[in-house]
Amino acid sequence: MTGPAGPDTADPAERRGYTPKKGTPTPKRREAEKDLRRPLNAPQTRKEAYKQYRERQRRQAEREREGYAKGDERYFRPQDQGPVRAFARDYVDSRRSVSEFFLYFSLAIIVLLFLPFPEFQLGVTYIVWPLMMASIVIEGTFTATRVKKQAAQHFPNESVRGAGMYAAMRQLQIRRLRLPKPRLKPGDDPTPRRSG
Repeated sequence: MTGPAGPDTADPAERRGYTPKKGTPTPKRREAEKDLRRPLNAPQTRKEAYKQYRERQRRQAEREREGYAKGDERYFRPQDQGPVRAFARDYVDSRRSVSEFFLYFSLAIIVLLFLPFPEFQLGVTYIVWPLMMASIVIEGTFTATRVKKQAAQHFPNESVRGAGMYAAMRQLQIRRLRLPKPRLKPGDDPTPRRSG
């Protein structure tokens, strides 16, 4: 009658701390790191590499366009960044103006000039068109002055250089085509909210 099996005679798979053989030698560290650095879908040719680069650029540009349209400040152009420019946009977007209908007026005047009435054409050319341009210049100057003055009051430590022209040019754009998208509706208060 044989006694119980000792620790040396037990099945190796049942022994505590036993690690079965992998069947392949452990790779050297240099080889393992080389495998980690290799891209999963590395291009095989220069043409494939260029195609992947163009695809990455296209996706990045698409993300930037979507973020810019949605008002994500990470994707704003340099001229759109900062609290002064944000205030200038809010100031313009919170008001109705003659200037925002400039494109519509221009198209209407072009159509009217094709009507076969010389007197009417002269009136449009020498009265309607100059009046429209004068009103846009006056309105733009007034808006630029007001924006710079109020921005200097609200943001004394920020530069207001260029903010007036920025506001005047935004005012010329059709409201629904403005980028970044308006945050305020006509009649809203554009005064910056103080935190804290």
